[in-house]
Formats: sequence, C-alpha cells, structure tokens
Amino acid sequence: MSLLEQVRQPRRRGRAAVEAIAGDRTDRARLLTAALCAALVLVALASLGWGAADDTRALPALLSRFGLAEAELRDRVIVWGVRMPRMVLGVLVGAALAVTGAVMQGLFRNPLADPGLVGVSAGAGLGAVSGIVLAGALPALLTGWLGLWLVPAAAFAGGWTSTLLLYAIATRQGRTSVATMLLAGIALAALTGALTGIIVYRATDQQLRDLTFWGMGSLAGANWSRVMLAAPLILAALAAAPFLARALNALALGEAAAAHLGVPVQRMKTIAILTVAAAVGASVSVTGGIGFIGIVVPHLLRLMQGPDHRYLLPNAALLGALLLLLADGIARTVIAPAELPIGIVTATLGGPFFMWILLRNRAVMDL
Repeated sequence: MSLLEQVRQPRRRGRAAVEAIAGDRTDRARLLTAALCAALVLVALASLGWGAADDTRALPALLSRFGLAEAELRDRVIVWGVRMPRMVLGVLVGAALAVTGAVMQGLFRNPLADPGLVGVSAGAGLGAVSGIVLAGALPALLTGWLGLWLVPAAAFAGGWTSTLLLYAIATRQGRTSVATMLLAGIALAALTGALTGIIVYRATDQQLRDLTFWGMGSLAGANWSRVMLAAPLILAALAAAPFLARALNALALGEAAAAHLGVPVQRMKTIAILTVAAAVGASVSVTGGIGFIGIVVPHLLRLMQGPDHRYLLPNAALLGALLLLLADGIARTVIAPAELPIGIVTATLGGPFFMWILLRNRAVMDL
C-alpha cells in the first residue's frame, strides 16, 4: 500500500462513519427533492393569482410576455410588475432563511440555533431603525437620491457590521469560538436593542408605524429594484452552502474529530459565518424580520430525511421557499383586501412548532 493510500484510508473510514451516523436515506431524500421541486413550481404559479385583485387572469398575463397568449394591460402590469417580483423575492428570502438556519444548526450542533445568533438580525434592525428615523435629519436632496434604497442599505450595513464585530470578538489566534460568538451575540443584541430604543424614542407617529410594520416582516414592498438588490448576495450564499455539506457532517462528530478527518475547521467556520451574514443581511434588509423559517424548516427535514447536509441544504432551500410563499398567500388572502404582515403568519405557525421542538429535545438539552 502506497503512502498516499495510507493517508487516504482513515479519511475514507471517517467519512463512512459520518455517513453511518447520518443515516443512509439517499432514496428518500432524492424523492423528497423531486416532490419539493414540483410543489414549489405549482405554488409559485398559484401565487401569481393571489391578491386583492382576485379577478386577474394570471396565466394569460404570464404567457403574454412570451407571445403565447393575449392579456389585458391591467393584468400584465399586476402580474409582471407586482406579483412576479413578490414571488421571486419570496423564493429567494425563504430559501436564504432556511439554508442559513440549517448551516447555523450544523455549525453550533444544536437544532435550536438560528441565524439571528450571529448578530445579523439585531444589527440589521438597528440599521433599519436608523434609516427610518434619522432620514428626516438628512438633506432632502440626499434622501430623494437614495429613495427606496435608504432603509435596505442601512439594514444591510448594520447586519454586516454587527457580524464582523462578533467575528472579531470570537476569533483569537486564528481560531473562532462558536460559544464565545453565541455569548457575544446575546450581549450585542441587548446593546443594539438599547440603541434602537433610544432612536425610536425620537420617532414621529408615522415613523413608529413604519417601524412596527418593518419589524413584523412583509413582502408587500417587493419590486424588481429590491429583487436586484438582494438577489446577488442571496444567490452567492446559496451557491456556497452545498460546499459546506460534508464539513458540517464531519463537524457532527466534534471539532477535533472533524479536523482529524481532514476538514479545515477554522476556514469552514469563517465561510459559514460569512455565508449566513450575507444571505440573512440581504434578506432582512428588503423584507424586515421574518422569524421561525430558519428553525422550523431544517428540523422538519431532519425528521423526514435525516441529518445528512448533502441533501438537507438543497431541500431546505426548496422547503423554505415553499413555506414562505404559502405564508405570504395566507397573509394576502386571510383578511383581503387588507394584508397581514408575513411575520405574524410565520410566528403563529412556527411558535407552536418551536415549543414542540423544545419539549421533544428537553431531555437531550437538560432543560
């Protein structure tokens, strides 16, 4: 046996052990992928017909862009100018929240981990509040030039700043401690909450109303400009996530075991944290706070197909997009022609499920 084979053989045995722990449910995972793809396509097409203008002929309006059908100008404007960007943004944000939730749970080795643990949500919230309240102090020429980009840009900047700050605090001598990052995230969330409260105290009644609706999360403000703002970072994060799958599988055995299997643990942590920061920061900046997707989707998939991240991550993207579109459909139709913030819908559905996760894992987590 050559020296190279002697080096590779323990790694192969290690990967086999990881896959044995994860469980061989390949056929079930692939079948679930096909089912989720079909369901997502159907729900995405159906979402083009949801809304206050329920008499819109969505399918002809959709096909008219390609010369395959004729539709009235009103229907084309509603479908292509309002509902299509909303559907695309819902798919992107739902996929981003679910995938980053799965990555964070694998990184922390805890099914209750959430993308908010890395400080993105807290920092983005502070940035958005600053953009809404302090915009009145900016020159009219500057606010007019920034337009709809002001609040999303401020939220994204706040999310990235808080993430980089946490990463700097948790990294020492080239090694990042996830436990330190978690504790620092709690402290930073308290600090940003205090700063947010100070800024809100100066807000006008209209600004308070805007802050309330932003905090609840919504796809109501979706347009092609916001899609183009969020899409590059979200798509880049979604493309990078599958390359973390084998490393996250190995990390389930512990950091030391993963390192012995050849996983560059520190580099993997860095890539995972930056991936989460990019995807969640871009998502929160354009939709506001939408909770529970990052917790519910990965846990639900583990029950259905097992914990193997090679299939968990892509299926999380599909199921996250599907659930967010369904939640958006409920938000648009339950009190039509008015509309609920989508964060209320996800919290109503996700809260009981989160409690069930806590009760189910109470013995394991010693709660």
